[in-house]
Amino acid sequence: MVKPRILIAEDEPHLREVLHMQLELAGFEVIEACDGAVALELAPQVQPDVILLDVMMPRMDGYEALRRLRASYATRFIPVIMLTAKDTRESVLTGFQGGANDYLTKPYDRNELLLRVNNQLNWSRQQREANPLTGLPGNLSINRETEQRLSSGEPFALLQVDIDFFKAYNDHYGYPRGDEAIQTLSRILVEAAGRHGDGTFVGHIGGDDFVLLSTPEHAEVIGQEIIEAFSLAVPSLYDPEDRERGHVEVKNRQHELQDFPLMSVTIAMVSTDRTQVSHLAQLTDIAQELKAHGKGIPGSVLVGDRRHTEARAPDVERHAA
Repeated sequence: MVKPRILIAEDEPHLREVLHMQLELAGFEVIEACDGAVALELAPQVQPDVILLDVMMPRMDGYEALRRLRASYATRFIPVIMLTAKDTRESVLTGFQGGANDYLTKPYDRNELLLRVNNQLNWSRQQREANPLTGLPGNLSINRETEQRLSSGEPFALLQVDIDFFKAYNDHYGYPRGDEAIQTLSRILVEAAGRHGDGTFVGHIGGDDFVLLSTPEHAEVIGQEIIEAFSLAVPSLYDPEDRERGHVEVKNRQHELQDFPLMSVTIAMVSTDRTQVSHLAQLTDIAQELKAHGKGIPGSVLVGDRRHTEARAPDVERHAA
């Protein structure tokens, strides 16, 4: 396992040594810089996961080093925690205005130091893994969350959500309006999840594909709410003439004009209290099979597997034209 890398910029040797020891004992790889200028040289080379940046240093103080770190594309997204002996509103605001993510006041508590460093590592990881269009967790986060639930042994349900006829809509109206349709579904998923407890997770696989994880008892209701909300939202995404016709004309793969219905949504539901699942790939395969079945049914549909894995004939849970 790769250790998170921390760059310390501190001019006082004893404090730098203490920081190094505390972080190394906590499982981090530590790189030292004796001042802000050295930190600026090292940061692009070592690409630390977090920088601890002292404010008062010779040659270049922490505020100037922070300004330059944020000005460079190579380092602008690295979380920075300022180390300051001044616990004044002015010094804290100066750091935040320059782009600092957090600050620690000397003398600091070891537990607080580790907590703040870990908070920044978690925040940074979430930012990297988030889908840029919706801000929802991406594939790495989805896989990690799903595998944790599988490992726990607690029953859960996976809803794989996909927009029908999205490509035709995107081709007809262009990418900006296609993005709007994806963001609309994203908001519907987040709102539905929010109504059903803290244990619900929403992730964005990419394009018009989403995943929602919930408890088995809430899954079907959530799926129905998504269908109802998306059906209400879809008409407003189309121009009046297309909405009235109930379709758009788009060239198919044979370059012939074809009528494509208004968008609907297909939801595949796999619940581990109904279907025995031992690993992520198996869960994904079952969901894909159910989704393929649902795609063959007109209109919005929620399909789920009520049988054991050995006989996965899908049953239609709900079908809304």
